[in-house]
Amino acid sequence: MAEKASDKEKEALEKYLIQFLNIEKQYPLLPGIKNNDSLAGLMGLETREFLKLREMFSQNAKEAALELLREDDVTDWVDQLPFKNNDTIIALGDSATDDLQGWFNIFSDILNITVPEADFTFVNAGISNNTTSEALRRLHRDVLSYQPDWVIINLGLFDAIRPYFTQNRTLLPLSETWENLTTIEDAVKTVTDNPPIWISPQPIIPGLLSEMELFDFDIDEKDLSQIRQILLGKSGYIVDPLGRRMGNPPEAWYFLSDGINPSLSGHVNTVRELIKTLATTKERKPE
Repeated sequence: MAEKASDKEKEALEKYLIQFLNIEKQYPLLPGIKNNDSLAGLMGLETREFLKLREMFSQNAKEAALELLREDDVTDWVDQLPFKNNDTIIALGDSATDDLQGWFNIFSDILNITVPEADFTFVNAGISNNTTSEALRRLHRDVLSYQPDWVIINLGLFDAIRPYFTQNRTLLPLSETWENLTTIEDAVKTVTDNPPIWISPQPIIPGLLSEMELFDFDIDEKDLSQIRQILLGKSGYIVDPLGRRMGNPPEAWYFLSDGINPSLSGHVNTVRELIKTLATTKERKPE
């Protein structure tokens, strides 16, 4: 019989963990992985508790979408988006994408609300803490196999972590990040003529990160800036190329307690920048 989560553990699940614990995406072939009773048991929750928490985050995303649509600029930009009926739109990313109340879910809700007649297919291919290498490894299964019309890529943050035990290097060298992103770009172009959409890694707040017991690494804004420079050389659309959507300097209000993952308000900023970029800027052509 599965051990039940304590009150303290339930609090941690509700306030931080469960929105990123989408393990059915990490282990799609595991027996019982699509069974809600099994998933709830892994987390020490009753099935009703598990579903209630997931629904709460889903509802947060829908309410954030409705709030954004009250902004005149956003409604104007939505009318200019390049998507067509029946398009398949996939987001490839890490924790910010995987988040149940994250930017991609808010973005999907906005399109479903504003273009109800369009039969869009949305695939959230974000997996928490993924580096570009890990995303590249699963690219065929999670992205290319769907023959998507549009791919939105939000990666690079976790390439830049510096483990406490070896502060003199990032987890992935910048050259490897460049190669991984270039390979992803080339692969996407084999399945769609539409340009890739790149969302730059969000900034972080070091003071909050250092206080988070779950993490044993640092992230330096200088390393993130170098990854954003790589994106500036890509074809397609570049969303927030300077990484300033969480404020400049970044404001704690836009982050969860870890100083890395965006809060609901932070995700709203990302969606606003995404819609604005697609509606008002030109596609970058390959040089």
